[in-house]
Amino acid sequence: MKRRTFIQSAALLAASGVPVAASAAPGDNPGTSGKEKARVRAYRPLGKTGMKIGDISFGAGRLASSALVLRAIDRGMNYFDTAPDYGQSEDLIGEALRKAKGRDRIHIASKYCQPITYQAGKSHLQVGSKQADYIGAVENSLKRLGTDYVDTVFVHAIGESADFEAEKARLLDPEMLAATETLKKVGKIRFLAASSHGPNHMERLMTEAVRSGHFDYIMPAFNFMKFPKVPEVLQEAKAKGVGVVAMKVLAGAKESGMTFEAGQFEQAAFKWALSHAEISGLVITIQSAQDLDLFLPASGQPLTAVDQRVLDHYAALHGADYCRTGCGDCLEACDKGVDVATILRHQMYFEDYGDEKRAMQAYAGMQPNAGVCSDCTDAVCDRACGYGLSVGSKLRAAHRTLSLESVVA
Repeated sequence: MKRRTFIQSAALLAASGVPVAASAAPGDNPGTSGKEKARVRAYRPLGKTGMKIGDISFGAGRLASSALVLRAIDRGMNYFDTAPDYGQSEDLIGEALRKAKGRDRIHIASKYCQPITYQAGKSHLQVGSKQADYIGAVENSLKRLGTDYVDTVFVHAIGESADFEAEKARLLDPEMLAATETLKKVGKIRFLAASSHGPNHMERLMTEAVRSGHFDYIMPAFNFMKFPKVPEVLQEAKAKGVGVVAMKVLAGAKESGMTFEAGQFEQAAFKWALSHAEISGLVITIQSAQDLDLFLPASGQPLTAVDQRVLDHYAALHGADYCRTGCGDCLEACDKGVDVATILRHQMYFEDYGDEKRAMQAYAGMQPNAGVCSDCTDAVCDRACGYGLSVGSKLRAAHRTLSLESVVA
């Protein structure tokens, strides 16, 4: 955060009665020494599965240590979200499982995909895959995890294509459904789930999943700044006994931590998501023991007026800059077919999540990309954005960041 923005932000927060920690910096410990370390305090039923999961659960997308998994288990986390294309994640979780006690207390969710370099969703099994491909993907996951079963397998990241019918076909692929039944019968998986963080048709696709009767729970993106129609999906899921796990709850994770007290924004965002009775829990990427210290104090806690002021402040600070990936308002406006939401999501991974390599690899597989925006003089995408974003300039900035053109130049 720039110094001027920080000073203005701190002044606004102080005026609204929100505690400010001007000296807090990334890497500072929020101060748990001398006290019991924060842990999961609330467990919620996950639809009709019979599982109860911690309200704050472990996203293992950038896992670097099996010891961190053991720390999380020791602090009450019992649901771990992994995938074959999450680097060494499955192997490291497997290493932790061999040391942990009580496999039946630990819930593992993985994905129908292959352990290949992520490029615009190509690791996910697509329509045309056979039953043997789906079964083989799970059996390979079991080998890496060193376990006889996973609790859940996901049809993951539905909505990456703008073609609704194609995405629906992947969601309800008969080959996938037949493989799932086989895997359930032999005890290698217990449940089937579907996920979507957009950028296309998220609400429609998650509704299809809920209504199909095939899925035990869903995992949509859901936060205080986007997807206004998601609550309707959540209500229908609850009515049908379909569980819901939320992801992407930090709305871009743009806050640096230099204005709020350490963990204050994150905890407020978690409590907002968990204040919805339809939500069984949320998944957040855990990369260090410090993340456990920062995030777990929100477990089992209600959303307060101070929390809401923190979120309102964040929205005021970033609302005109944050692309609500999933709304899709601008997608049909571009006559060149630029997938605006996906490009800006990769930019978010690069800038806000620190996942530069994955973002650049994914962008490299996109055609057309934002390079075609360099000589565009029609601001039709700007006019189409209902949130007032300067979409064209954001796309040009994303191209400079995610491609090698600026380096070569």
